[in-house]
Amino acid sequence: MLTDKPLPGFWCECWTQDLTDDTERPTLHASFDAYTATQADRWVATTLRTITPALDPDASDQAWHWLYSSRIKTRRALLSLEPCAVSVTQANTRITWTIRPVRFLPLAHRQRIELPACAHDFKPHTSD
Repeated sequence: MLTDKPLPGFWCECWTQDLTDDTERPTLHASFDAYTATQADRWVATTLRTITPALDPDASDQAWHWLYSSRIKTRRALLSLEPCAVSVTQANTRITWTIRPVRFLPLAHRQRIELPACAHDFKPHTSD
């Protein structure tokens, strides 16, 4: 998909937060760029199905409730270009998937999945 124009899509993120520590900020664990509402919705659904066996009974119930009852509301929101979030609480941790509509800007010199040559010029910094 080569284009020089912004493309509509959805920015998806997965965050966790320790509910016992008011000073701890949420932690980003994953992100995903989806080009359709279906891709965005499927990313959350696939992740939830994958982790459900490891969840406690209450969190598992929350996950399956969204998968079978509330997922259609999420899909409708995405089709209306509304941001949405899905959360489950496992013990003292809240896991939240957020999805918001965005416009993806094309990267200069990007060819398919290959990163532009300049991407290799940046070296990760180690924290002190």
